[in-house]
Amino acid sequence: VQLQASGGGLVQAGGSLRLSCATSGRAFSSYVMGWFRQAPGKEREFVAYIIWSGASYYATSVKGRFTISRDNAKNAVYLQMNSLKPEDTAVYYCAARAGGPTTAREYYAYWGQGTLVTVSS
Repeated sequence: VQLQASGGGLVQAGGSLRLSCATSGRAFSSYVMGWFRQAPGKEREFVAYIIWSGASYYATSVKGRFTISRDNAKNAVYLQMNSLKPEDTAVYYCAARAGGPTTAREYYAYWGQGTLVTVSS
């Protein structure tokens, strides 16, 4: 499974961005798809995941502001980010996992290259 994240950029606080993750490989719909982020000097942290049915789960820090979605026909997953804050600045990674949903990054076998999101105050 190969993943390609895109959509990052520079945005002012309070603004919005939509990240996309295109995937290749078989059985996309069976994978748990996740978004993680890594700020400078910090560990990579969980943001959100979505399972095949569309059920999702969010980190407390983004709940109510971010929305994860997937299009199984297009083998793609998205992260709509609204009301962005400077503390959301990070490189955002999409990841895929065959198996049950989890927030633990070590259980995701496949990773995209990351896309940088910078939120200015």
